[in-house]
Amino acid sequence: MTQNRTFTPDQVARYARHLILPEVGGAGQRKLLNSSVLLLGAGGLGSPAAMYLAAAGVGKIGIVDFDTVDASNLQRQLLHGHDDIGRPKVESAAETLRSLNPDVEVVAINEHLNSETALRIFAPYDVIVDGTDNFPTRYLANDAAHFLAKPLVHGSIFRFEGRLALFDSAKGTGCYRCLFPEPPPPGSVQSCAEAGVFGVLPRIIGSMMVFETIKYLLDIGRPMVGRYLLFEGEDM
Repeated sequence: MTQNRTFTPDQVARYARHLILPEVGGAGQRKLLNSSVLLLGAGGLGSPAAMYLAAAGVGKIGIVDFDTVDASNLQRQLLHGHDDIGRPKVESAAETLRSLNPDVEVVAINEHLNSETALRIFAPYDVIVDGTDNFPTRYLANDAAHFLAKPLVHGSIFRFEGRLALFDSAKGTGCYRCLFPEPPPPGSVQSCAEAGVFGVLPRIIGSMMVFETIKYLLDIGRPMVGRYLLFEGEDM
């Protein structure tokens, strides 16, 4: 990381397009390099989110996932390649991100996110980015972030549809459970494995999640706080 020192020549070249943006500049890029983001899931949404967070120079990225790479993932999960099939997703993800940007510290957390582990895993990070694909984990992530007063960037995808929001409980802006008090009954909503997902959709929504994360970290523009975005890819 680059706290209290100038950028290296390699960093000046790497982050040149950020450094010339008045809204980012040297101070903003240094803040990114000293920021930490926890990414929940290294799958469809997690893949593009992780890659853009790393490319932007977020200094510490934690990735939580307890799954392994499957051939069916490769249609949309660009963190992983054919040779990664069978590997833990967090290992494949960490290898890709370290190759993409050596400035970034990648923490691979290959364990279940549950009520016993969530607070411990969340605690060291500035922002939580939720790319999980099931309702129990989504509500758990919301409750843990709310309890710790940490901002939570939420994204979800289904078929051709995506959703995006930023919840910042520390500022009294409500949370995911405020919008949807209870999860749907088990089995009442199809999963992406059952209904499918358009291959490019995760990249669109995952990139927007990173956009909101970086805006929040650098206090740029108007954040998604208090709003809920619905993206209808079939009817743009």
